[in-house]
Amino acid sequence: MDSLKKAAKEKFGSSKISLENAYRKKYDEDTTFREIANKLDLPPEELMKYTSQIELSAKELNHCKKCKNILECQNEVSGYVFYPVNNDNQIEFCYIPCKYKKKMDKEQEYKKNIMYFNISREIKDACMKNIDTRDKKRYPAIKWIDDYLNDKLPYHKGLYLDGNFGCGKTYLLSAMFNELAKRGKQVAIIYYPEFLRALKESFNIENEFKEKFNYIKSVEYLLLDDIGADSVTEWSRDEILGTILQYRMEEKLPTFFTSNLTIDELEVHLSMTSKQVDKVKAKRIIERIKQLSSEITMISENKRK
Repeated sequence: MDSLKKAAKEKFGSSKISLENAYRKKYDEDTTFREIANKLDLPPEELMKYTSQIELSAKELNHCKKCKNILECQNEVSGYVFYPVNNDNQIEFCYIPCKYKKKMDKEQEYKKNIMYFNISREIKDACMKNIDTRDKKRYPAIKWIDDYLNDKLPYHKGLYLDGNFGCGKTYLLSAMFNELAKRGKQVAIIYYPEFLRALKESFNIENEFKEKFNYIKSVEYLLLDDIGADSVTEWSRDEILGTILQYRMEEKLPTFFTSNLTIDELEVHLSMTSKQVDKVKAKRIIERIKQLSSEITMISENKRK
């Protein structure tokens, strides 16, 4: 029994010496390791228990010192550094965001103010500074947006922006909406044909239909993208679109539209369902759109070619 105790003691002592040697070696050779250890402000006999973890932290911190952007990150978790903190004399390791991750998160923070529905990444990232201003045919729409953002237009009235396929209508208004979100406004950018389909599918699901519909109806700023590209039914025209527009007109909520159809062409489109032609109900919808928005037609180069 004594021999077993002696062997265990020798083994433990040997392990402790080995651990201490490893810690001292890293402390003396690695400046970053030493900086981390000193900041923890704990005795060496406590720190040496975490030699391998502190070594990993030093390795990742050294990566950060050479890194130029988050795409170059070499750490195990991109945008973060594995780092120890002293919590009541107990070491805890956590992942701390680097300066590039913090900057990126700050730049993307505005997106919490936006509801996107079936919108591409390009449109989600649309930015005013990236708008192409070389084509003079786009100038009236760009000027209107600039005036709106600079409080030179009535804030309750939106824009009906129509034009040829691929001329950048959605990008322009989405860039404007992203800017409004950065200013703390609650906005929704909705691809309208797909929204109608999803709304119809959720009709019999408890609360889902009501929540989607009420949110779109009452959100502070609304963009209905590609209106007129949907197949018209009495339900979609009268119960959905008509109700949304009526509510927003009464509440003076800014409402925006993009379409390949002019307002006059949209009136014809809305009058025709698979069952009948109803010009009166179509005209009623158009009158609401005119109350809610000003029309600008933009015929420009197809950027999707």
